[in-house]
Amino acid sequence: MDLQLKGKVVLVTGGAKGIGEGIVRALAKEGAIPVIIGRDEKDNQKLADELLAAGQECMHVKAELSAPEAPQKAVQAVVAKYGRIDGLVNNAGKNDGVGLESGNYQSFIDSLHRNLVHYYLMAHHALPYLKKSNGSILNISSKTAETGQGNTSAYAASNGGRNALTREWAVELLPYHIRVNAIVVAECWTPQYATWIETLPDPQAKLDAINKRIPLENRMTTTEEIANTAVFLLSPRSSHTTGQLIHVDGGYVHLDKIIQD
Repeated sequence: MDLQLKGKVVLVTGGAKGIGEGIVRALAKEGAIPVIIGRDEKDNQKLADELLAAGQECMHVKAELSAPEAPQKAVQAVVAKYGRIDGLVNNAGKNDGVGLESGNYQSFIDSLHRNLVHYYLMAHHALPYLKKSNGSILNISSKTAETGQGNTSAYAASNGGRNALTREWAVELLPYHIRVNAIVVAECWTPQYATWIETLPDPQAKLDAINKRIPLENRMTTTEEIANTAVFLLSPRSSHTTGQLIHVDGGYVHLDKIIQD
């Protein structure tokens, strides 16, 4: 199926690794022009070089998105080169373990800036260009907003905000024919996840236990599976889909836990 993304300029925050990288690769494969936005210049450049070597067009922008001025500068850099924006993927963030008991005011606020505030600012500054292109917005969210996890109040609050903003923007942007959706991720294997699990006393036992709780095939979701859904939601092929929170999670959140026994 032709997803009609050829030549479309799509911004992907946190686009150099993990889920963001998967989405960037999938967009490039469809002939879109992904813009990798991330804090690490080397990571951004490495992925960009690989795509360019394969004959796929892309751009990368170094940006520390927790800084309030960074999203506007990133958008301006893209517009200066291409003059347009057709899509935005808000993806950057980190489950940073700022809990209720263990956290404090500053750590909570800092986490919101790392995980939520730049979602708003990226969309705000990209909006004038999305209005011109009738583009689309995709927010990457997490099950923590719905299930809780423990000791991660700020991240859970951020993801609750991501979900709420998805529905709010879908309503506000109806007059401009801009669709807004979210993918809710549960257990997805990424470099960040791999780093976390290695901090545990018995990483393999923990991984086995997690996989057992995932109903479909007892395995983690891959970044490619997230990306495949992402490019569809960004494309004109999903032309009447908006305001949706789509769980790409092997049934982790919604299926009855009794089937895992």
